[in-house]
Amino acid sequence: MSFIKSFFACLCAILVSALIITLVLLGIGAAMIYSSSSKGTITSNSVLYIPLEGSMEERGQNDIYAKLLSNADVTPSLESILSSIKVAKTDDRIKGIYLKPGVLSCGYASLEEIRQALQDFKSSGKFIYVYSGTYTQGAYYVSSVADSIFINPQGVLDFRGVASSSMFYKHLLDTLGVDMQVIKVGTYKSFTEQYSNDSMSAPNREQTEHLVHGLWNTMLKEISLSRSISEDSLDMIANQMMAFQMPQVALNYRMVDGIRYADEVKSLLMSKLSLKEDDKIPFVSVVDYFDSQELEKTAAAVSPKKVAVLYMVGEIDNGNKDGISSSEMISQLNKLRSDSTIKAVVIRVNSPGGSAYGAEQIWRGVKLLQEKKPVVVSMGDYAASGGYYLSTGANYIYADSKTITGSIGVFGVIPNVSKLMDKIGVKHEVVKTNPYADLLSNFTRPLSEEETTLLQSHVADVYDTFLSRCSEGRNMEKSEVEKIAEGRVWSGVDALNIGLVDKLGTLKDAVSYAAKLAELGDGYAVVSYPELKSPLEQLSELPHIGYEKMFHSEVLSREMEILNKLERLDFHQAIMPYSVSVK
Repeated sequence: MSFIKSFFACLCAILVSALIITLVLLGIGAAMIYSSSSKGTITSNSVLYIPLEGSMEERGQNDIYAKLLSNADVTPSLESILSSIKVAKTDDRIKGIYLKPGVLSCGYASLEEIRQALQDFKSSGKFIYVYSGTYTQGAYYVSSVADSIFINPQGVLDFRGVASSSMFYKHLLDTLGVDMQVIKVGTYKSFTEQYSNDSMSAPNREQTEHLVHGLWNTMLKEISLSRSISEDSLDMIANQMMAFQMPQVALNYRMVDGIRYADEVKSLLMSKLSLKEDDKIPFVSVVDYFDSQELEKTAAAVSPKKVAVLYMVGEIDNGNKDGISSSEMISQLNKLRSDSTIKAVVIRVNSPGGSAYGAEQIWRGVKLLQEKKPVVVSMGDYAASGGYYLSTGANYIYADSKTITGSIGVFGVIPNVSKLMDKIGVKHEVVKTNPYADLLSNFTRPLSEEETTLLQSHVADVYDTFLSRCSEGRNMEKSEVEKIAEGRVWSGVDALNIGLVDKLGTLKDAVSYAAKLAELGDGYAVVSYPELKSPLEQLSELPHIGYEKMFHSEVLSREMEILNKLERLDFHQAIMPYSVSVK
């Protein structure tokens, strides 16, 4: 028996050692690939290659493992795309841009930023070509600004209008015996409707219809200007469900400029670049091009006059792995406040909100920073509820026209599973010293009338603080803020009209204005925070990253994220009324 135990112990040790060595070798190989790709030279007559597919993040870590383990194009971050387009505009080595759209997942405000960057790039006289076999509606919206749009003979162009869907779980919860007890302030704060209703309330439908129609009309106007097709015609084309039409239909409507195979588009590019038949097109991927700017980034880091861009992305303190930690953000804000080389700060907000407490703490950090140097907010896809809350401490607020913002409201939800407990035959008893000792911890009973009143008063107090922050930050009477609050979401265009933001513009516009407020002229550098992990830091997390990549499917990761969120969720939430998935 002792021999068998020793044998299996040795076998396990050998297997574990082999696994560790394999992971280390993978990491070293990944580092080598990362190093070689990021240090490659860029030749003259190059074309910047931008793949628009996959799930695009606001500011992604350059994952060395993705480069090693995937043959597909690594989805670039929004930051890398915008920065690369800006640099390529004046880089004599870059002659044009080649976009390769696919199935792309990101918000319309991010797409608008890319589109405007491409529009600015075109002013240099350089070309933009687009080719794909699959154009999602968002990808086509970006592509419509290009000089030439090509589609595969068997390709698909999805253009069908904008929709937002909601799911309701009340009947399921009733069947299970779970009652979600809702405490909220805000007529339009409809996040809790998924638990309490079987359908959309009238206020929720009103705000959703206004949002999607506003987004669609703005898109039609912009595509119309780029493609010289009337807005009415584009709307009519969408009614035909273009995804089910052959590419010739898109060509007839002038939505594309040609139907080509990949090799034919390659020939057009080669002719454009005056290349010979045996030459190769010198493509430069946007990821590698962004990496090649390390010298500029290093120079920026030591500049005596800098504008910092602080990214705040994700939900606030709700247990999301990639969300916003209020304590970490406060630390970043304090660091920027004490850094004498940082003359102004742009806070890039892409958040639907989250913990009202966390939002208040970040707001305080923003206010303290703003007392010492100019602070400008740039809103991305979302800057709603808690995301708007923290923005009110800034000097000035920019939003994209398609930003979803507002949602000034607060709610809390407490489940009551007493009927479910009865169904499954489980009994539960509590012994307590005071009337409210088990409030917010005992979900096996309904709230009493006194408890409901107490919680409603508490939520109302948090809401009143939220209104005060907006009133102070936007220089509006609290009564005026109340009229546009009530938890209602607004597009960037509407937010400008009602005074929630100061101007429509991109992150680039926000940086320029922050420099203007700080009176920096043209001699300043732009640096980004929080600092991303270096390849060596990524390698130090090898076992953890390897485990996640091997064992966590996308679905399981999503479920784990939900469980983590439930574990850390604050009672009072300042978060968007619903998860908007606009398609």
